[in-house]
Formats: sequence, C-alpha cells, structure tokens
Amino acid sequence: MKKETILFVFLALAAGILIGVIVSNLKKDVTSSAPVSAPVAAPAVNQQQQTSVLEEIVAREPGNRNAWVRLGHNFFDSNQPMRAINAYAKALELNDKDPDILTDQGVMYRRIGWYDKAISNFEKAIAIDSSHQQSLYNMGIVYRYDLQDFAKARVVWEQFIAIDPGSPGARQVQSELDILKSQPEIPKTTQ
Repeated sequence: MKKETILFVFLALAAGILIGVIVSNLKKDVTSSAPVSAPVAAPAVNQQQQTSVLEEIVAREPGNRNAWVRLGHNFFDSNQPMRAINAYAKALELNDKDPDILTDQGVMYRRIGWYDKAISNFEKAIAIDSSHQQSLYNMGIVYRYDLQDFAKARVVWEQFIAIDPGSPGARQVQSELDILKSQPEIPKTTQ
C-alpha cells in the first residue's frame, strides 16, 4: 500500500503540473490576442497649487534651497521670468556654485532681454564647470540670435563641440556653425 500511495502522490503531482502548464499557456494566448490599451496618463499637476505650496515652504523656511530651486523651475515653466529670476537668486544666495541654476536664471534673463546678465550667468556657470554644455549652448544662442555677434557665437559653439563631438547636441550645434560660416559677418555700427 505504501507503493500505491507514493505512486498516487506522484501521479497527482504530475497531473497538477501538467494542468498548470496548460492553463498558463491558455492565459498567454488570451492575453496576447487581447487588444492593448493605451497607457494611463499621469494626472496633470496643478502648477499653481504646487507653486502656492512652495511659496508657503520658502516663507516658513527661507533657507530651504531645494524649495527655492523648485519654485524657480515652476516660474520658469509657467513663463514668469522675473519671478523665476528672483527664486533662482534666493537659491544662488544659498549656493552660488550651481551651474545648472545659473544657466536657468541666465535663460530667464535672456527671455526678458537682459542679454548682458544672461551672458554673465553663462560665464559663471562655465567658470564652475568648463564642460557645462548647456551654458555654452545658451551663450551661443544669445551671441548668435540676440547680439548678432557671430564671431563669439562660433567660438562658444566650437568649445561646445570639442567637449563631446559625437553627441546629438554637437551635431545640432555643428549645423548652426555651418549656417554661420555661410553667412557674411554683419558689421557692427558705432553709436
């Protein structure tokens, strides 16, 4: 009888495994033929509410650099350049060695037409990190499109390409340089 019990247990176990494999394969067939639904979108962030919360945080904790940075980013993203500049200034008071925040603030200076301040911020960022490509790129944009100083734009963008010549950004900047090389230099007028 012991042999019969062992044989019965073995057969039951084998049958269980076999049934599990069959059911699993059936489920795969059903799910693979089922239509694929679109991914569920994340809920939209209420930027105004988030900004209000961040403003409350910095009012309570003026030394909270992360909150100032996030507040600056919110203003940046919602096209409020002066408010972004001021929030980034507070963050930079707490740590002025952040090339990313200097660059973001520089972009906001450019947006309001303060090109000299934008260039100054990009230069500070590059002084902190000589390979900070975003600052070099933005400085080239200001020189090229806002100040029409093609020679300085070329110098800055060549510096950008030298950092990582194979990058997608370098290819984009190279196309900008090719356009510059094909255009004559606009003579500067003295006032």
